[in-house]
Amino acid sequence: MNTVIGRFTMSYLRLSYAPAETSLFSPSALSFLVHRRKCCRRRLFSTFQCSASAKPKKEKVIVISGPTGAGKSRLALELAKKLNGEIISADSVQVYQGLDVGSAKPSTSERQEVPHHLIDILHPAEDYSAGNFYDDGRQATKDILNRGHVPIVTGGTGLYLRWFIYGKPDVPKATPEITLEVQSLLSDFVKNYDWDSAVKFVAKSGDPTAESLPSNDWYRLHRKLEIIKSTGLPPSAFPVPYDSFKGQKGSKSTNLDLDLDISTNLDEKEKEKEKDLDYEFICFFLSTSRTDLYRSIDFRCEDMISGGNGILSEAKWLLDLGLEPNSNSATRAIGYRQAMEYLLKCEEQGGRSSTREFYAFLSEFQKASR
Repeated sequence: MNTVIGRFTMSYLRLSYAPAETSLFSPSALSFLVHRRKCCRRRLFSTFQCSASAKPKKEKVIVISGPTGAGKSRLALELAKKLNGEIISADSVQVYQGLDVGSAKPSTSERQEVPHHLIDILHPAEDYSAGNFYDDGRQATKDILNRGHVPIVTGGTGLYLRWFIYGKPDVPKATPEITLEVQSLLSDFVKNYDWDSAVKFVAKSGDPTAESLPSNDWYRLHRKLEIIKSTGLPPSAFPVPYDSFKGQKGSKSTNLDLDLDISTNLDEKEKEKEKDLDYEFICFFLSTSRTDLYRSIDFRCEDMISGGNGILSEAKWLLDLGLEPNSNSATRAIGYRQAMEYLLKCEEQGGRSSTREFYAFLSEFQKASR
């Protein structure tokens, strides 16, 4: 079924992946994929072409999004093998060295089979932002196209994908002087671990939405105050670029800021915001029934904590590096934050944990991953 919404053509398909002899970009590909539904595991793949009609013909970039456990990596790998593609990871955790289990990082053999980009490029003590990803992802895209290959961008970090497609919002970067001023204003709160008072301070400074930040998300709290001090305006005054991923009707957002319901209602003002995109983005949103998805996520979390080299081992390594939960990009990540907090609690109890405490940690991990 095809639906035209504004300048977007969205197709709702149940399919597996493109066969070797079929190009994803050819008309015959979609009919084959619809047919494949009869003999494959059922999963909803919603596709929509994100580019406006424009000439000359634009180079094609595939974007695969969806919630945790929907099968993004598998589809990206199969498409890359069949379309001479290279994969760009749009995952905020896979950029970090050593954080393999909790980020469901592609295996060594998979990365040898198909080139992957933006994986293992940073130490966990370093921060990484949507702006960093935009610059790195766009450069990787150019390099892949110059080699005559197909860029396949995949990941569950919705903000990364929005910026990658539509560009950065026009938020001014803080000067070194502003950064130092903000650090000084918040330093006492940080030293005293007084998150609640820091949030109230930033809210009174001009951004009430600070109260909705996750506890101890100091990085984003700093950034909010930097924007206020730089412009005299709250971050909400600088809307993100036009976004077909957002404002989706009647759906509940997942922790990855992507919605399971892809029906979209765009008003005229939103349509006017649409930019003339520089590539022809062919976008897939993967999903399945909420019950099946949650069950898959729960099993996935259990697998991640099993064995001696799971996410708990990686979280202990982060603590050994001197990092605190929720103190930077790596330690804010779902799974790692919960595991670090659980290990710190165990340490306070002399290295012991009750069965109830362990299952409480597992439940929190599973809930946050949905």
